Amino acid sequence: MSFLTRKYPFPESSHWLWDCVVYGAIVFLMLYLLQPFGFSMYQGNKLLVSLLFGGVTFGSTYVYGRAVKPLFRHIEPWCVWHEALSILGLVLLTSICNFLVCAVVFRFPVTFSRFLPFLYWTLIIGLFITVFSVGLNYYRYLRNKLEVLLDKTTEAQTDVMVTIRDASVRGNDLQLPINDLLYVEAQRNNVMVCYVKDGQTSTLELHSTLTAVLDDLKAYENIFQCHRSFVVNLNNITSAQGNSNGYQLKLGHCATLVPVSRSYVPKLRSYIA
Repeated sequence: MSFLTRKYPFPESSHWLWDCVVYGAIVFLMLYLLQPFGFSMYQGNKLLVSLLFGGVTFGSTYVYGRAVKPLFRHIEPWCVWHEALSILGLVLLTSICNFLVCAVVFRFPVTFSRFLPFLYWTLIIGLFITVFSVGLNYYRYLRNKLEVLLDKTTEAQTDVMVTIRDASVRGNDLQLPINDLLYVEAQRNNVMVCYVKDGQTSTLELHSTLTAVLDDLKAYENIFQCHRSFVVNLNNITSAQGNSNGYQLKLGHCATLVPVSRSYVPKLRSYIA
């Protein structure tokens, strides 16, 4: 259920008319070349009938797209379950239109008993298409564009200052805006803090531990331990690549890629909006 309520990352298609042409062409080619569902037994002009079904698919897809298009602007965020229902609705409308065309072309009465088997197979195929399309696209995007899905709190923390303490006798604590913090790396008995200073990436070594740093910053949910040696500020992730075995995170203009080990991947995904 948590997957269904996640933000669906793909923007509204700016090439809807072209998409409709592609859908219509797929139906036309499938009927004309493969001739499924007993279409090979049809004695009439198969080319014209295939073009007719392709045209009906194009028309129903176009009309449905125009009807659903305003929803992209009014529903925020557009979630996975919205996209799934949208695809199922498109499949159902296209199937109903093609069923009515079938009744005209093959001259059989339009009855509920005839429509039920047609609806059954439509839903079976539609569910497969929906799960495959939404699931594959989402996880492909998750693998390559994880940072876009993260629920960031940068604006809410604009004026927040944090302090990372230095435990050495003459050490100086590091105080900085939380939005300038990139990551902290454990290095033997010290930690290396990477942060932004005057628009440039800077580092400072402090005598401390990763556990102590996490304790200092425990009030901020965007501070996340992603590896046994790394703590990262999720708000500053600018790119992410990987899969369920682990990710590599890029933060701002920092050259270091911060690893996310496999054991921390489930927790990282819990931050996805």
